[in-house]
Amino acid sequence: MSNIRIALLAFVAALSFAGAAGAQSSKSMADMPGMSEKAPAAGGSDAAASELAEGEIRKVDKDNKKLTIKHGPLKNLDMPGMTMVFGVKDDAMLDKLETGAKVRFQAEKIDGKIVVTKIELAR
Repeated sequence: MSNIRIALLAFVAALSFAGAAGAQSSKSMADMPGMSEKAPAAGGSDAAASELAEGEIRKVDKDNKKLTIKHGPLKNLDMPGMTMVFGVKDDAMLDKLETGAKVRFQAEKIDGKIVVTKIELAR
């Protein structure tokens, strides 16, 4: 019988601690400095979407309208650094680039393909 009482007391104690913890965590995230209740937008946040990745041009293929870029992480696509072939949104981008150029660029998934939508020479 004493084992049942001990178990019951432990259960009641656990419930009271859980209630106290719940009361402490009832603050809204918006009440905390630097926090917001807004969930990140699908496909990454606005900051990640506007952030340019760093890379190096490995090949410019004007005939097929493609670039091969060795790049760092593409945060908006949740992609690690690697070397890969990209399509380009605007073929005029290819006229400004040459193999070995250091660049900063934005890539997006458009119609199931990863496409460079913005590119500039790195400084």
